[in-house]
Amino acid sequence: MGAVYFYHTQDIQFILGRMEQGQFPAHFLYGATQLPGHGIEVIYHQSRLGLPRWRTMLRTTFQVLASRRRFDAVYATHYQGLELLAFLRALRLFRKPLVVWHHQPVVVSRQWWRELLGRCFYRGFDKLVFFSQKLVDESLQTGKVRADQVVLGHWGADLSFYDGLTVKKSSKAVESPSCQRSMPFSFVSTGKELRDMPTLVAAFNRVASAPLDIYINRKNGEVSYEELFSRLELGPNVVLHYTDRLMPYELSLEVKQADCVVICCMESNYTVGLTTLVEALALGKPVICSRNPNFPIDVELMGCGISVPYGDVEGWVCAIEAMLSRPDKAREMGRRGRELAESIFNDVRCGGEMAAVLRQISKI
Repeated sequence: MGAVYFYHTQDIQFILGRMEQGQFPAHFLYGATQLPGHGIEVIYHQSRLGLPRWRTMLRTTFQVLASRRRFDAVYATHYQGLELLAFLRALRLFRKPLVVWHHQPVVVSRQWWRELLGRCFYRGFDKLVFFSQKLVDESLQTGKVRADQVVLGHWGADLSFYDGLTVKKSSKAVESPSCQRSMPFSFVSTGKELRDMPTLVAAFNRVASAPLDIYINRKNGEVSYEELFSRLELGPNVVLHYTDRLMPYELSLEVKQADCVVICCMESNYTVGLTTLVEALALGKPVICSRNPNFPIDVELMGCGISVPYGDVEGWVCAIEAMLSRPDKAREMGRRGRELAESIFNDVRCGGEMAAVLRQISKI
């Protein structure tokens, strides 16, 4: 049996512990838990969050090098923390292959010295896994990565986790006002990164018959959502819940109870909102989402939702009203989304694809 060293920017031990309790979906580990079924042992990185980036990089490099005799390749969900290792690999001072998921397109730097370092850096990766063909194409156009380096991955939800969710009553495991819903069709918004709350709230304020529950952190990075919401006027149909810790299980229970998932994001050059989307597909929920061209899924083309241009309040109003007026069509969208999750975007397929990539570039 071959072995890989698995690196993640999140707390792997916390995730594994919650998974043992049935309270964390495995797809947050990008198919790593599927690898033993393909004959690949997984050595998990010992996470320590909250360090400055340079300390994380040095600590990670030390841990990987100290374990190098135990594994055949490094498999990572992100390159942050692996920068020094990538340069060592580019210089052939580190002999083990590196396989890393890349969340944005590779870009050309305006500064010559950064571009030079970048070209050396990307030579250190044996395979770069991208979430969509658009990200692959844009990266290849830079000339910094080769066609034989790139892989189109199919990252998707842990279906067994979502199939095992049981909702008895309202799970409301987060801070929220006391409220009871009596309306027949409900909407839910989760996620915290680059969320366009002013557009979302403005749209739902105009559709008073559409109940919306928003679950979001008080602060995400440098963005204070608490300060943002202090300046927004919420209609009586919009209820805000603050979630200040990593709690996918609790939020999944809320999503399971809703009729439609809404994903309203700011414009970006990567797949903002994809985690929420794959969860909606797994739970068979229709979606209304910002039209992110970097997504691997066109929700309208696939018939599992409605997409709206960035910042388009009127477009959101129309999409909300469309869901309310045709709940039968909304349920059909959810069914198609689930079929898409079962056939393409799921953790089992992701793990199988990664196992094949790891075998291709190592002695596994």
